[in-house]
Amino acid sequence: MTELLSYNKYLRVPDLINLQDCLSDPQHHDELLFITIHQAYELWFKQILHEIDAAIILMSEDRFVAAARTVRRIVEIEKLLVTQIHILETMSPINFLAFRDQLNPASGFQSMQFREIEFASGLKHEGLIHEFRDDEFAHERLQKRFAAPSLGDAFYAALRKRGLEAPADDASEKESLSPEERKKRYQKRTRTVLEILTHFEERNEEFQLAEALLEHDEYFSLWRSHHIKMVERMVGTKPGTGGSEGVGYLRTTLEKKFFPELWEARTYLDSKHGASGCPFAKA
Repeated sequence: MTELLSYNKYLRVPDLINLQDCLSDPQHHDELLFITIHQAYELWFKQILHEIDAAIILMSEDRFVAAARTVRRIVEIEKLLVTQIHILETMSPINFLAFRDQLNPASGFQSMQFREIEFASGLKHEGLIHEFRDDEFAHERLQKRFAAPSLGDAFYAALRKRGLEAPADDASEKESLSPEERKKRYQKRTRTVLEILTHFEERNEEFQLAEALLEHDEYFSLWRSHHIKMVERMVGTKPGTGGSEGVGYLRTTLEKKFFPELWEARTYLDSKHGASGCPFAKA
């Protein structure tokens, strides 16, 4: 007789609750919290990547409404992740230090899925792939993400299908493009975003998708900011467990943007525009 499916079997609860292996000996009370929080992050990162992949497909199918809804699910997850950080602040700094040394040389810098989210969102740094050279599984996944179209690539490709001027930064020709040509392409994309912002009622589907992407960028940045403050509250400016500069390095990531054109267009937005078209800097 076939055993009936149960909640525990479907969710593999026995496996889940046996994945938190504490290294401190004797086991420190707060280490379980630290592991649980970070394993929960990795599960949510998996879901975010699942939604990013879906959004890219939806944009390729010209389904802007569904794509925007999918990206907004990512945003809701990121709101949760920002809040989740502060659970770690229920640890006292001295209690965290009691087991922190056990983590060496592991580091959050080594989160493969975090880097995948960055790559898939458009923030691609090939040098980061090299950091995972000793991890075949992670290295292969990151190489695939680096080569694949990002959310931004999919967005501007979808806008081109709708007759808007949004030239691609084709990776195959990126090295051959002059800085001036890259700047011109960037400005054309920014101008197109500006057109959408100015005529948001006529271009409502494009506007809603652009806003959802901007929110994804915003809340990922907010996560970085809250993470930095949590780390500083716990360990000050100590070096990271993986040997990084710690808080000093993390601060350098705050200005990173997935979709710079979506932010830049706001600078040139003006309620006064006429037959000459939307305002845009000529420089």
